Amino acid sequence: MVKPTKVTNSIRKHRFLNGEMTQAELAKKVGVTRQTIIAIEQGKYSPSLEVAFRIAHALKQRLDEVFAYPEEGEVKPE
Repeated sequence: MVKPTKVTNSIRKHRFLNGEMTQAELAKKVGVTRQTIIAIEQGKYSPSLEVAFRIAHALKQRLDEVFAYPEEGEVKPE
């Protein structure tokens, strides 16, 4: 069983705000597989720092606009 990551993201929201970019299009821009984007987007996988920066850049956002790490006791947004 894979333990979900605490890192949250708003990749899906930003894909749709970015011309309804598909997961495959984002994956191609970032240089990863579509399955990797799916796993990151669903919170099943935490990307490396480099991949996180590439995702944010492809979405034309700052890193902290796309990814967040909740502080201790903070409720994880749905």
